[in-house]
Amino acid sequence: MTAPATRTEQVYEVLRSELLNGVLHPSQKLKMVELTERFGVSQSVVREALTRLTEQGLLVATPQRGFRVRDLSVEDIAELTETRVQVESLALRLAVQRGDLQWETGVLAAHHRLERTPVTRADETVSEDWSVQHRDFHQALLAGCGNRRLEAVATSLRDSAELYRRWYWVLTDDHQRDLAAEHRQLKDLALARDADQAIQVLTGHIDRAPSLLIAYAREHGLDDLNRPAPRDQAQPL
Repeated sequence: MTAPATRTEQVYEVLRSELLNGVLHPSQKLKMVELTERFGVSQSVVREALTRLTEQGLLVATPQRGFRVRDLSVEDIAELTETRVQVESLALRLAVQRGDLQWETGVLAAHHRLERTPVTRADETVSEDWSVQHRDFHQALLAGCGNRRLEAVATSLRDSAELYRRWYWVLTDDHQRDLAAEHRQLKDLALARDADQAIQVLTGHIDRAPSLLIAYAREHGLDDLNRPAPRDQAQPL
C-alpha cells in the first residue's frame, strides 16, 4: 500500500509539472472533487499537495473558494524582477568579495553539471533535471556571500519567478539566446572576482525573460496575461 506521503508527493509532482508547462492556465480553479477522482486519493492528500504549491507561489488559496492558479500580472513581473536584480546583485557582490576556495569549487562543480545537462526533453518541454541544475548553479554563485538570510531571500524570489520563466518559454520567440554562454560568462567573471561585470551580466540575465514577457503581454493586450496563445516551441532561461 502506498504511504500517504508518497501519494501526496506524486500528486504534487504532476500538478507542479502541469503548472510549469502551461497545462494549467492563470486563474484556473482547481476543484478538489475532480482532483481526488482523477488521482484516486483522499481530499487530505490533494489539499496537502495544493498547499505546498501555494507556499511556492504557484497557486493562490482563497477562503471559501479553494485553490486557483495565480494571476500573472505585468505589475507583479516588473516588481519581482526589480527586487530580484537588487537582492541577487548584492548577494553576488558579497560572494565575490568573501567567497573562499570551497565557494569557487562549488561554482565550478555546479556549472559543470549545468553544462552537461540537456535543456529540453524529447517532447521539447524543459527538462526538470536541467531546471534543478540551473537553480543549483545560481545558488552556488551566491553561496559565498556569507549571509544565510540574504541567500534565503534570493532563493525565495527566484522560486517566485519560476512560473513567469515558464510562460516566457511558451509565449515568446527567443530562439537566438545563448544560455550556455551567459552562464559561462557569469562563472568566469565571478571566479575572476570582477564583481561589477558579473553583476552587469547577471542583471541582463535576470531581466531578459521578464522584459520579453511584458512586451508580449502589451502587444496582445494581455496586461493580466490570462488569455495566452502559447507557441509550440520553448526557449528556457
